[in-house]
Amino acid sequence: MGDATKEDVSGSSRKVVGKKRRAYFFRKWTKIDVMRASSVGTVHFLCLLAPFYFKWEALLFGVILAFLTSLCITFSYHRNLAHRSFKLPKWLEYSFAYFALFALQGHPIDWVSTHRFHHQFTDSDRDPHSPMEGFWFSHVFWIFDTNYIREKCGGRDNVMDLKQQWFYRFLRNTIGLHIMTFWTLVYLWGGLPYLTCGIGAGGAIGYNGTWLINSACHIWGSRAWNTKDTSRNIWWLGPFTMGESWHNNHHAFEASARHGLEWYQVDLTWYLISLFRALGLATDVKLPSEAQKRKLAFPR
Repeated sequence: MGDATKEDVSGSSRKVVGKKRRAYFFRKWTKIDVMRASSVGTVHFLCLLAPFYFKWEALLFGVILAFLTSLCITFSYHRNLAHRSFKLPKWLEYSFAYFALFALQGHPIDWVSTHRFHHQFTDSDRDPHSPMEGFWFSHVFWIFDTNYIREKCGGRDNVMDLKQQWFYRFLRNTIGLHIMTFWTLVYLWGGLPYLTCGIGAGGAIGYNGTWLINSACHIWGSRAWNTKDTSRNIWWLGPFTMGESWHNNHHAFEASARHGLEWYQVDLTWYLISLFRALGLATDVKLPSEAQKRKLAFPR
């Protein structure tokens, strides 16, 4: 791709990636890069060992673990913290954020900052996981290049709302302790079957479900809204990604707590938000207005 430009919704010009792709492997790796690659590699290695220690109850544990931790990511990190699509009492907000740690996608400050940068610089040369740099870069390799993200986006100055809260600073400083304690408890409870089928297979399912939103949902699928980016909706991924694969809907209405905007668009995260709203625990729930929908609708 050349030096074409595109405009965001505010009308400002953004340069689309047209430079040489960064080396995936043969470059300087920071300590954080190595730690992240080790975590992802360990999970997938354990997944490969799962057939040799297979037990149905261990696999069921892995599937349930993947479902619950992925739901915590989408409910907490994404819609509650990154976009402030709804408000929760602090005890409930912190509880979901804590359990989201076990999806192995990092602490809230890092995750939310990266995601906010993605929306600010979507598909440009400052997008942390731009699909313009290749499928595998946007799917996984961007995770292991923190210097590149820093060069693109700068410091984590877009999450001061989280940095000012002691709980999120605590999770940032102690995440490794929580993860290793959890893995140890799983091993002591169920041995290698639960470590491989549970942490391994379950973790791999959770990882790749989230990664497909960054990669596949900017390449394949349909467009319901006239957004100025490559976001797509992939209907069949909806149930497996807790509703996150209605990605074009999300980019059209970033602050919306609901991504599956039609009754037939499965959005498990929205169902959970709706439950808490009915219980009076989720408040200030944001949804797109009819005027906003008309503005982004394709001409008929």
